[in-house]
Amino acid sequence: MKELRSIGDIDFTGFTRVKKHYPSPEDWEDQVIYFLMADRFSDGRERDETLYDEGRDYDLVKTTGKEEEWQSWNGGNLKGVLSKLDYLEQLGITAVWISPIFKQVSFLETYHGYGIQNFLAIDPHLGTDQDLQLLAEEAHKRGMRIILDIIINHSGDVFAYEQEDTPWTGEEYPVKGFRDSEGKPEIPCGEGENENKEREAAWPDGAVWPREMQDPSAYYRKGHIQNWENYPEYVEGDFFSLKTHFLGTGGSGEDFQPSIALKTITEAFKYWIAYADVDGFRVDTVKHMEWGATRYFVREIHEFAKSLGKKNFYLIGEITGGLEYAVEAFKKTGLNAALGINRIPNQLEGCAKELVNPEEYFATFSNTRLLGDDDYRWYQDNVITMFDDHDMVSQEGDWKYRFAADNETAPLLLNALFLNVMGLGVPCIYYGTEQGFDGGGGEDSYIRECMFAGQFGAFRTQGRHFFNTANPLYIELGKLLKLRHKYLILRHGRQYLRPVSPDGTSFDYPRRIGEGRIAAVVAWSRIFNMEEAVLAFNTDMKNPLKVYIAVDSTSILKGTNSGCCTGPAPKMFWKMLKLNGRVKHWL
Repeated sequence: MKELRSIGDIDFTGFTRVKKHYPSPEDWEDQVIYFLMADRFSDGRERDETLYDEGRDYDLVKTTGKEEEWQSWNGGNLKGVLSKLDYLEQLGITAVWISPIFKQVSFLETYHGYGIQNFLAIDPHLGTDQDLQLLAEEAHKRGMRIILDIIINHSGDVFAYEQEDTPWTGEEYPVKGFRDSEGKPEIPCGEGENENKEREAAWPDGAVWPREMQDPSAYYRKGHIQNWENYPEYVEGDFFSLKTHFLGTGGSGEDFQPSIALKTITEAFKYWIAYADVDGFRVDTVKHMEWGATRYFVREIHEFAKSLGKKNFYLIGEITGGLEYAVEAFKKTGLNAALGINRIPNQLEGCAKELVNPEEYFATFSNTRLLGDDDYRWYQDNVITMFDDHDMVSQEGDWKYRFAADNETAPLLLNALFLNVMGLGVPCIYYGTEQGFDGGGGEDSYIRECMFAGQFGAFRTQGRHFFNTANPLYIELGKLLKLRHKYLILRHGRQYLRPVSPDGTSFDYPRRIGEGRIAAVVAWSRIFNMEEAVLAFNTDMKNPLKVYIAVDSTSILKGTNSGCCTGPAPKMFWKMLKLNGRVKHWL
């Protein structure tokens, strides 16, 4: 394949002339997304590896690996992801979101992918450009989509400042030089002919690529962020050692003018759509970019994708914060969907464990006060719902943990999955959750376990893989996703939390008393096209609970407007009602 050192080296017309691209789904709300860390998911050799056995292997290695192992490359790759498409398809996954796969700085172990050194190359730890192209091709044969995690906001630690301590003050710091393959800032950043030759000689592991990113003016150069809530510090400042791009002038207004850096990065990501035929991007750190920059990128990518026949190319923004901020961000940028709104991960997990009043979680999905019209219109394919993920930014403090890290409430994991895949939004499942991974520790590396037989395995193991299609959790989740794919009402329409009653006379929503968790039935309805589906789960891990569920006044359920019986957790229930008609389905 042709070596790409500059945006000018890309032949976009060639892609459109010889390649027919896979179309977008009509509605992303119909999809189920699976998020995986490329370095930790699969190395493609599981047939030769030993499958994890809980009785034999659990906690076999009390301290899983040395620090250099769980904070470094472990050996997962794109060929490994390809080898597991059947595993994902069998589970019911229809879209695969992959952590950043672009070439990282060579002198640091940024296995997570967020320290990019070359926006036009795949990191050799993970494979090749052709591996990505083949992965997308094979996914499309199965009706699955590929979503890439991308970064517009910053590059890796590609240059050094003249001074060592560089806190953000609003002033620029002088740049000492771009870093070579060993991390030494010895590559000049000037504009002379000799300087250009030295940067060319540093290819592929030194400096930063494409070539257009080698001008220091492509970066703010204002040092690292200290106050993460202070504007413009959180826009201009560096993420620790990562170097923040200068994306343009004009802030959030319509007069925003994109910089050379933003234009370059946008063209680079157009290349990956054209070349690899991917179907969407998850855009990292949207909060840390001016809305004008995000809007420019979104418009350019959507228009380019449409020119290739991808009329609904999906752009998911990492938008942390409240609903008000998210709605405004959508209006200003044109993003398709958001992650992290209203602390959804914490609220979802808390609702499943009854550590959060169900009303709090379900109220997240009502925007009547903001939009003033159809209060469920905005939340459909606009919000990604998930609980476990790779950094758990919604958790306060340094301790990061998966749902199942708490042994006491781990049996309720299926409740959370049920709520996730049967509630509003586009459900996303973090790799390993379907196998009950229980990682937790003092930093996010602990929730990035190897799913293949690596040195940093789940459940404090080494040399075991976890692709167990006989795991009861995997099987039950597969059943839920089969139901979701079968019935339109479980993917579309409105959602209402339902009051319950132990005796059919006094109805109310389950509520916590004090700080402890409550054992109760959480019930809600999905309503679409004059049908109502009633769904419920029990958080009591010891006892079956018989309850009555209030449904729509025009629904008919065996001659009454209420009724349900659920077993002890994690038993679940769902019933389809016909409004003004008969019971349509019973499962």
